[in-house]
This record gives sequence, structure tokens and C-alpha cells, in this order.
Amino acid sequence: MAEYAYELKIPASRIAVLIGKGGSIKKRLESETKVRISIDSKEGDVFLYGDDALNIYTVREIISAIGRGFNPETAIQLLKPDYSLEQISLADYAKNKNHLIRVKGRVIGSSGKAREIMEELTDCKISVFGKTICIIGRVESVDVCRRAVEKLLKGSQHSTIYRMLERQRKERKRKEILGEVR
Repeated sequence: MAEYAYELKIPASRIAVLIGKGGSIKKRLESETKVRISIDSKEGDVFLYGDDALNIYTVREIISAIGRGFNPETAIQLLKPDYSLEQISLADYAKNKNHLIRVKGRVIGSSGKAREIMEELTDCKISVFGKTICIIGRVESVDVCRRAVEKLLKGSQHSTIYRMLERQRKERKRKEILGEVR
């Protein structure tokens, strides 16, 4: 059987979070996925080895999520087949450093309120870290959340975004009641 390998880099400041207390997060990922994880803590390099390419891909997504600011418990949700990670680069929306700070602030909101409301309305988790915004949740919810974040980044009013998300949540709940959604 072929062995696959993958290398990725995460911020050195997030290595301790990836490893976990006493190596607990690293060990959990390795035992649940059968992927070996080797970490160079000085450089932030992470090496993945295993014989299941899909498991390596999943672990890569989890490690990327931890590297982009998610707590490990949220990132580990990606082990579920109907969960996904979406990453939005703020470089596509910000012209300069001041503009970057402003657009990040629009997504976070005053005291984190905008992010909190979007998370609640979409059942997703949002992390604003460095020059990225990442979203974790069920595949269909992540898509809705991504569109809302992108509209905010392009300048839509918060109230417009919240109304759109409330309508979509109401529609999703209606479909769940009627058994149209798994």
C-alpha cells in the first residue's frame, strides 16, 4: 500500500495549540485518523504521513483551521463528513493596511457582536486571523456564511446581512420540519 505525505506550515504561535496539553490534541488526531504527525515547532512546519489520502486531507484541514485561529475542539468538527472549512483571503478585499483593519472590523463588529450574530444565524464558527477569515460548519451553512461575510467585506450594511441570514435560517428550519434536509 502506498504511503502519502504532506507538508504544511502554520504560525509558530499556534504550534502549542496544535500539540495540546501533554500532546493531547496531536495524539487524538493521530489515533482518530491513523495519520502520523511530525512537528517542527521552531519553524512551524507540520508533516503528515499515512496510507489514506482522504485522512491526510482531513487532518491537513484541521491543522490549517487550528493555524488560522480556531480552537482544536471546533477544528476537530472537520472529522465529520458533512463539515467543511472555508478560507477567505482579505487581500482580495483590502487595498492597504488601514483598509485591511477596517474590513476585519466590519466582520468582527463592536466587541465581536457582528461575528457572534453571523455564527448564531448560520450555525458556523468564524475566525478572523491575520489576513484571512475562516469558517467551519456544515457544508450548506458554510456556503451561506461565506456569502454573508463576502457581502460585508464588499460594504453591505450589517442589518441587510442579518435579515438575509434570518430568512435563510427560517427557510432551512422549514425544510427540516418538512423532512427536505438531512
